[in-house]
Amino acid sequence: MTRQPGFSNVPSTVSAEWADYFGNLPDPSTLPLLPAPGDFATWKERNRQAEAERLAAGFGDPGPGVEVVEREIGGVAVLEALPQDRIEDGRALLYTHGGGYVAFTARSTIGNAARVARASGLRVVSIDYTLAPFARWQEITDQVITVFKGLVAEGSSLAQLAIFGDSAGGSLAAGSVLKMRDQGLGMPSAVVMWSPWSDITDQGDTYQTLADVEGSYLYDLHLKPAADAYADPADQMNPYVSPVYGDYSKGFPPSLIQGGTREIFLSNFIRHYQAIDTGGGEVKLDLYEGMPHGFQNKMTESPEARSAIGKTVDFVRSRIG
Repeated sequence: MTRQPGFSNVPSTVSAEWADYFGNLPDPSTLPLLPAPGDFATWKERNRQAEAERLAAGFGDPGPGVEVVEREIGGVAVLEALPQDRIEDGRALLYTHGGGYVAFTARSTIGNAARVARASGLRVVSIDYTLAPFARWQEITDQVITVFKGLVAEGSSLAQLAIFGDSAGGSLAAGSVLKMRDQGLGMPSAVVMWSPWSDITDQGDTYQTLADVEGSYLYDLHLKPAADAYADPADQMNPYVSPVYGDYSKGFPPSLIQGGTREIFLSNFIRHYQAIDTGGGEVKLDLYEGMPHGFQNKMTESPEARSAIGKTVDFVRSRIG
């Protein structure tokens, strides 16, 4: 697919910060390809390089007013982002980071956890789940559930816990909660999804209609290899993998879905919203004009990102505990 350099069709309705951002975007068709699912040596080296680059660029810095503590919960590695003004009352917000299930760590995404911790005053527990293909969806969702169980064992109630995630992490959050529910373990008080990859197949209208304005990746070149690393094709429509296919008539926590109108995942957001709403759940779809994938963590001081994070905090604080 031939792409316009710099995506010259920048909408005039976005803030000045984002107009500059779009004007300097590279063509995603030039981005590196992903290895085959079974090429573990190449995945390992790719992840090592990507992690080193992110940390060198400052993504491991939580910013002021947040202490980061490394520990394990139930044998699962986590980083806790602890804001200075927090109240130790058992409330906590779990975070499942993005990266297509195949990239990044809790350390190189600590900025997201710290930002929400600072804005909310809540302890944020960032789960350092094992990346695909070194673990598959069955194990990764179990790791998220293990952290929930561990926090309950430490004295928190599920009503005092909520979860949020971005991109693949948003889908992981929803899929893990569906799995918890179906195992009879109960559910947290709220789920927040930033630009969730709610269907890792290429179903949905905007996978095609917005392909020429998506600035982060191309499905066939970048997303399909990550999807296959996370789940066998036969499993990719399992609700724990692609939660847009979940049965929400059995119950689900109050949910907030955020995203932008320039994402190929836009159909994911709409379909996931409809699935929860039709199933009788409480859900809010919060869309942002002209925004790209993961805008909340790309330009954090832009009006759009500040509004989205503020709404995230308001939604969680009104329901947790």
